[in-house]
Amino acid sequence: MDLPMTKPSLNPNKHLKEQFVSNLTGSSMPEIVALTVSVPVLVLIRHSISSISIAGASLKKKNDDAPSGKRNFKSYLATLTLDFLVIVVPMLLFFTVLANWTYIIACSLTILTLLFISTKRSGGSSSFEGEPNSLRAYVTSYRVLVMIITFLCILAVDFKIFPRRYAKTETYGTSLMDLGVGAFVLANSLVSRQARNIALVSWKTAVVSTSPLILLGFLRLVTTTGVDYQVHVGEYGVHWNFFFTLAAVSILTSFINISPQYCGVIGSLLLVGYQFCLVQGLNHYLLSDERGVDILSQNKEGIFSIFGYWGMYLLGVYIGNSLIFGSHSSGFRSSRWVRMRVWALSILFWLLTVLLDRHVERVSRRTCNLPYVTMVLADNLQLLSVLMLADLVPGRKTSVLEEAFSRNLLATFLLTSSVIIFLDNFVQANILTGLVNLSVDTLSASSIKALIILLVYAYILSIVIGILDYFGIKLKFW
Repeated sequence: MDLPMTKPSLNPNKHLKEQFVSNLTGSSMPEIVALTVSVPVLVLIRHSISSISIAGASLKKKNDDAPSGKRNFKSYLATLTLDFLVIVVPMLLFFTVLANWTYIIACSLTILTLLFISTKRSGGSSSFEGEPNSLRAYVTSYRVLVMIITFLCILAVDFKIFPRRYAKTETYGTSLMDLGVGAFVLANSLVSRQARNIALVSWKTAVVSTSPLILLGFLRLVTTTGVDYQVHVGEYGVHWNFFFTLAAVSILTSFINISPQYCGVIGSLLLVGYQFCLVQGLNHYLLSDERGVDILSQNKEGIFSIFGYWGMYLLGVYIGNSLIFGSHSSGFRSSRWVRMRVWALSILFWLLTVLLDRHVERVSRRTCNLPYVTMVLADNLQLLSVLMLADLVPGRKTSVLEEAFSRNLLATFLLTSSVIIFLDNFVQANILTGLVNLSVDTLSASSIKALIILLVYAYILSIVIGILDYFGIKLKFW
């Protein structure tokens, strides 16, 4: 009797890759703090050497009203490449081959930065805060860094060169990639319509505006099954994913209109109430491997974690409104005023995270509990506070790479976050990561081969975004 033939898998290493990203416990909070110091300092370094001219490239801020075609294309690419070498390449090395030197690198960069600032300020030159960077620019640089970290980690995690302690944790713990979805939610909330005191759109408009996220979520669901791509069910559930979470938070915010000045209180109450339910037994249900046949049980992690992410979003709205945009639409807060308070809030949230992690419940991205929310707030505010030191550093306040990414964050999002989509099939924009994961045995790749692949991947992505910016192409589909 002939046995039925089984369809050959397009991903023969599926189970090995699933095990490679499973049962991980993360790193430590001090290491996360150290990484969050090192990464933004790279941006400050690039700003401080921005007076270096490459092939006649103009390093003055581009007039958005001027035709982008007037810039010399070769000079633009040369400057963009220098930005890539100073910002992206060291960042990738920090996450991979230099991971065991994290603390030494962070301490060295911190000391050098402080010495540089003190030397320049005591050198008798005019104050570097004479024309401070706008607060909007700081937030933009922060959002760009979040995007760059995302597209580096999203592919690197499949290689052994990427430390397992930086990959997402199984249940409890802290890691670099655990911060990803939280950083996206917080970054969006800081500059949301609510934070800027702009009237919210109707719920119908909100559903339409989030339709790309919903579409991406369903595409991921369908295509992961189509090519038998590795999916860690414990992350969000059987059908749920990152895109559905972002869409759900956006729709909730539009359905339930909360004034910005009350977002802090309501967000805090929501998070405390959700945390109370978790410690009363909800966490055991969410973290258990048992699943029923109903849709809620199948996707329990993703659905219940919405409460945590929504609470985080509301806190972000309050912080953005009170610190950056203020209570009046006529102007922004002063840079120094905001910088001091952002530093204070970051320290406060780190202390709160340590207390909650030790005495209430350990940090869990999977449930998006209160300690996780405070850790995301602490880490992202720390990242923003270091970037705000740009006022104390002489030189240009932004780079070509930052400008390119900031003008096309949606395109970058589709080319990085929706990388997860194309991992499943050849239907979405991120062809790069999909081709690598389905055509390269990432588990057996040597460190040199992995590093070369990651560098080429990151450089191509940066060049693509740069070219879009050069020709004034801005992707927006709704």
